[in-house]
Amino acid sequence: MQSSDDQPTPEPAPKTIHILWARLKQHPLARVGPGLITGVADDDPSGIATYSQAGAQFGLNMLWTMPLAFPLMAAIQSMCAQIGRVTGKGLAANIKGAFPPIILKAVVALLLIANTLNIAADVAAMGEVAELVTGFHRHFMTLFFVFATLLLQVFVPYHRYVFYLKWLTLSLLAYAAVLFTVHVPWSEVALRTLWPSFKLDSTAAAVIVGVFGTTISPYLFFWQASEEVEDMLSHPGTEPLIRGAKSAPAELRRIQWDTWSGMLYSDLTAYFIILATAVTLNVGGITSIDTAAQAASALRPLAGNFAFLLFALGILGVGLIGVPVLAGSGATLVMGAAAIRMFIPG
Repeated sequence: MQSSDDQPTPEPAPKTIHILWARLKQHPLARVGPGLITGVADDDPSGIATYSQAGAQFGLNMLWTMPLAFPLMAAIQSMCAQIGRVTGKGLAANIKGAFPPIILKAVVALLLIANTLNIAADVAAMGEVAELVTGFHRHFMTLFFVFATLLLQVFVPYHRYVFYLKWLTLSLLAYAAVLFTVHVPWSEVALRTLWPSFKLDSTAAAVIVGVFGTTISPYLFFWQASEEVEDMLSHPGTEPLIRGAKSAPAELRRIQWDTWSGMLYSDLTAYFIILATAVTLNVGGITSIDTAAQAASALRPLAGNFAFLLFALGILGVGLIGVPVLAGSGATLVMGAAAIRMFIPG
C-alpha cells in the first residue's frame, strides 16, 4: 500500500494560474491584430437589433446582404489599416494634412454625434439584456456598464486592455450556437442566400440600407487606422512603413490576413443573427423588433431558455467590445484632429 508520503504533491494554485496565463498569452488568438476586434465591434448591440429586424421581418430573404457586404467591408477596413500603418497616423491626422479645416471639423462633429448616440443605444440595450438575465433593474445595470467600461478605458493601458478584448470576441460564437438549438431548413437557407424572394418596396429598401449602414460603419474606419498606430507604438523601435519600407511586405500581408479574417468573422456572425431570428421570430409571427433585448426576449418562448441565454450573453459580450471601440474611435479622432500624439503607458 502506497503511503501518503509517496503521493504526488499538487501544484500550487498560484503557479498553475501563472502557467495558464502564460499559455493564454501565447495562444494564436492573443496574437491576432486589430482586424478581429474591429470586426467584432461591428456587431454591437445596435447592429444586432438591425440584423434581428431584418431576419424577423423578411425571414431568410435578407441573408444575401451578408455575402455581398463582406468584400466591401473588408476592402475598406483593409485600406484604413494600411493608411494607419504606412503613415503612422490615424485617419483624422491624415485628413487634417490633406483637406481644408472645414472638412475635418465636419467629420469630427458628425462622428462624435453618431458615436454618442450609438454608445447610448448600446449601453441601454446591455442594461435591458442584463435585467432579463440577472433580474436587476435595467437602469442600475446600464449605469454599471457605463462606469465599468469608463474605468477600464481610463485606467487600463491599451496594450493590456486589447488582450481582454481579443478573448471577448469569442462571445460572437453564441450566435452560431443558437442555431444548434432550433430547426434550420438548410436547403432553403442556401436557396434564399443566393436567390431571395421579396418585394422591393420602401420597407425593404430601408432594411437593406440599415443592414449595409450597420455593417460598413464610419467609426470603424477611424478605429481600424488608430489601432494599427497603437499596435505600432506598443512595439519599441517599430516605424511607420513610409520610413521603414523593408518590413512593408510582411506587414501588409499581416494586415490583409488580419483584416479580411476579422471581417469574415463579423460577417458570418451577422449572417447567423439574421438566420437565427428568421427561423424563430419570423416563423413564430414576430416581425417587429426595435432592440436587441426584444429579440433575445422573444426567443425565449419560441426557442427555449438556452437559446435565449446564448443570444443574451452574446449581446453583453459584443457590447463590452463595441462601447470601448465607439468611445475610443471618437477620442482618437479628436486627438488626431488636434495633432496630439497618443502615449502608450508602459
